[in-house]
Amino acid sequence: MNIRRFSVLFLANKGDRRVRCCLRRVNNSRLNRSARVNAVPCRPSIEDFRLAEVTISRRKALFQCSPEPVRIPHYELGFQGADFVFNIHAAKTPSQTIVSEQLLISQQVPHTILTDPATCTRYLRLTGAPGPLHISYKATVDIKQQVDLPDLIQETPIAQLPLSALTYIYPSRYCQSDRLAALAMSEFGHLPKGYRRVEAIRNWVNKHVSFRGNTTNSATAALDTLIDRVGVCRDFAHLMIAICRALNIPARFTTGIDYGADPLLGPTDFHAYVEVFLGSRWYLFDPSGTAIPMGFVRLATGRDAADVSFATIFGGVISPPPVITISAITEAGQPWELPRHRHEALSTDAALAAVATP
Repeated sequence: MNIRRFSVLFLANKGDRRVRCCLRRVNNSRLNRSARVNAVPCRPSIEDFRLAEVTISRRKALFQCSPEPVRIPHYELGFQGADFVFNIHAAKTPSQTIVSEQLLISQQVPHTILTDPATCTRYLRLTGAPGPLHISYKATVDIKQQVDLPDLIQETPIAQLPLSALTYIYPSRYCQSDRLAALAMSEFGHLPKGYRRVEAIRNWVNKHVSFRGNTTNSATAALDTLIDRVGVCRDFAHLMIAICRALNIPARFTTGIDYGADPLLGPTDFHAYVEVFLGSRWYLFDPSGTAIPMGFVRLATGRDAADVSFATIFGGVISPPPVITISAITEAGQPWELPRHRHEALSTDAALAAVATP
């Protein structure tokens, strides 16, 4: 069992232009990054991690994160105020446990935190008054990752897919899988079904799309990325998801923090990656290859970026980008392991029972 501990901090302020209002706004964001996995094979196992302060980020896997504040950008609200829906809390799942967390809101306004029972995504809702608004969230998170041998993982027949996975085989706003059937069959239809075929899709997207900031916008979808061959982590994820769904492989859009990303890409930021349902679990894939999947803290999951915006704002607001920090924690006598690139298949969800066929 490998354990890791991480620390994440998120700070948001209202009043600058540095904050992304939602996942769809990616012009100045590193949200569209994925990590390449270079790891040493090992036997199937479970790994533990701990995230110490998490700010607008979540992590799952056996590891530990050390706490560092995450500041949401400073927001400056107009004279009518504004309504906010944030997805900045670490998700609470059987594999991702919140050891401690703290939310600070500068304005004395009512707020609610709701959890989607289907995805474990947590939503912070509040109505801000005119003037400045500052939000800070930090958390310590324990993460358990299932580690399996890729060659032993098979695709799940449609007739045996759990109901919760069926949603992710259909086309969605940014993942037009119904338009990519010919490409998917031509490039991957001949490959043996299983983890290795999905890995080939991930590698193909990583090879044919260049990571470049300020090249896409909120309207960019998988077909656009396929044509332009450029984008950020969000775009890489959408294209990989669309190709998987075109082959009847359930795939979903997941958000977290770009742990381990090259500092040359900019400061720590939100990250978009892919989870694919194979066998009886959701496995992690990072098509942009810019971060370390073993260090991902899960925040939200959905069909595509439209479902999991980090911040959705209704009203006149000026906002800068969020300030995010995250770090892995090590401590003498603890089994926490620092995240690293690896070749094994990683999953941060519990196994789901297949549907029995008549």
